[in-house]
Amino acid sequence: SSADFMVPGVICMILLIVTTNLTALGIVKEKEIGTMEQLLATPLRPSELIIGKLIPCIIIGFIDVIFILIVGYLVFAIPIRGSIALLLTLSCFYLFSTLGLGIFISTIVNTQEQSMILTFLIVLTMNTLSGIMFPIENMPPVIQYLTYLMPINHFAVIVRGILLRGIGIAIL
Repeated sequence: SSADFMVPGVICMILLIVTTNLTALGIVKEKEIGTMEQLLATPLRPSELIIGKLIPCIIIGFIDVIFILIVGYLVFAIPIRGSIALLLTLSCFYLFSTLGLGIFISTIVNTQEQSMILTFLIVLTMNTLSGIMFPIENMPPVIQYLTYLMPINHFAVIVRGILLRGIGIAIL
């Protein structure tokens, strides 16, 4: 059914949109209002500052995954045939890529508006080329190779494999 195909894709899209946008906006806001310099003047190391900014985004990302799984199971009757612990573990790796993208966006823009526009363009491109909405096999060969550079493509395969087929770590 289409719900079986789309709900795992929604997990990928929500994580990409929410965590990338929150990370980029959180850091850019500090730069925009001038408090980033004040934070850097504190005894905190820059790595500790970034980790402090990322922890809430990681927590929100895991809450999103769990919430979508519950809604998918209760409302759309999506089968959960694989390990939830494995899905959450592998979601952590995907979260690191989306958080890294948010940090990258925050380093090349100066305002929250620029951050939102650039995040929108990147997320729209990644969602379109990820194979979640349109089959990768129907894309031109050059674009098909480009899709393999996007983490959302691989995470979609992982989520669908775990939820719908019960695949374990050995195959993934």
